[in-house]
Amino acid sequence: MTAEFAVLAIVIATALAFDFTNGFHDTGNAMATSIATGALRPKAAVALSAALNLLGAFLSVAVAATVAKGIVNLGEVQGQALLTIVFAGLVGGIIWNLATWLFGLPSSSSHALFGGLIGASLAALGTSGVEWGGVLTKIVVPAVLSPVVAALVATVGTRLIYRLTATVPPERRTAGFRWGQIGSASLISLAHGTNDAQKTMGVIFLALVANGTISSDAPMPFWVKVACALAIAAGTYLGGWRVIRTLGKGLVEIDSPQGMAADTSSAAIILTSSHLGLPLSTTHVATGSILGTGIGRKGAEVRWGVAGRMVVAWVITLPAAAVAGAACWAIAHLVGGAPGVGVVFAILIVAAGWMWLHSRKQAVTADNVNADWDEATPAIATAPTTAPAPPLPATPAAAAQSVDQLIPTDQQ
Repeated sequence: MTAEFAVLAIVIATALAFDFTNGFHDTGNAMATSIATGALRPKAAVALSAALNLLGAFLSVAVAATVAKGIVNLGEVQGQALLTIVFAGLVGGIIWNLATWLFGLPSSSSHALFGGLIGASLAALGTSGVEWGGVLTKIVVPAVLSPVVAALVATVGTRLIYRLTATVPPERRTAGFRWGQIGSASLISLAHGTNDAQKTMGVIFLALVANGTISSDAPMPFWVKVACALAIAAGTYLGGWRVIRTLGKGLVEIDSPQGMAADTSSAAIILTSSHLGLPLSTTHVATGSILGTGIGRKGAEVRWGVAGRMVVAWVITLPAAAVAGAACWAIAHLVGGAPGVGVVFAILIVAAGWMWLHSRKQAVTADNVNADWDEATPAIATAPTTAPAPPLPATPAAAAQSVDQLIPTDQQ
């Protein structure tokens, strides 16, 4: 095995590791509201989301093309030097993803990745190493607009839902919207696969181009699609319970009509962005939609302090990941060659292991993710609870048999 091939293999493995963290970090974007309202069991929710993420990853490569060709300037550097830049950016993104997951903050995995790549490129090449036009139009502008648009759409949708169903008995209304939540949350998971898995595809494509394995005009290799789809699905199935808890319990106390309004708004916006090739942050969209349902429902409690912490995390994600990416590139460059890449890879393993072990001290799991929110310890579920929900409405026997397996038995 040559040193060049070893570096390429490490870069691809690190990219798939980022894809894995993206999966469990962003599971809450699709399933937090369904879990919070009791529409789906926690473990059934993440399993359903994982399957649909897997399917969605094969539907399009428009976002992958944006990542590969719209962020880093391919004309500036090639070969192992570019591989090192890509690797350092990935490590920076993973470290930030794990840090925000540890604190239960639903920050953007997309911005963590882009920030890491931008920081490593700046450290290695200076300002000419970044496609600033692409950063502005395809990252910054969507990041600012997407949560605002999502909040507005969800606010209007929530008000319409409550107005149109004002005469419907609360029990029947809630039960019906639980079915709607399952459908809309599934659509978000599908949309998440079409958007987020492709970002890792784009990074691996970039690495393959840098290594000379394929040309920049080549189609996306099928094995790259399969590997990225499996990685994000596996991460989703693991379940990012700490982030799910913040989105489902910390921002707004959600009932089923609100959950359906939030999920439908998010899915529509994410699918539109995927069609246009915009690498949108599903976290920004989902959070904006959940916030909008709190604004749209009369008398709902919105925890603006939690929302403020999220916004702070959003603002610092890109520069923080950029600093991490730049630092990783500097270490790899200082050591030099394949050994430098190996040193940074070892640092990543140690940092990831420490954060995982630290998270075990105050674990959030499927069993306690729905515990009452405690502002003093927002990332910690203190007592297991099960969200109440009325029985599902009558349906054809075949449909009821298949869907009832997903619904908690104490709610049937």
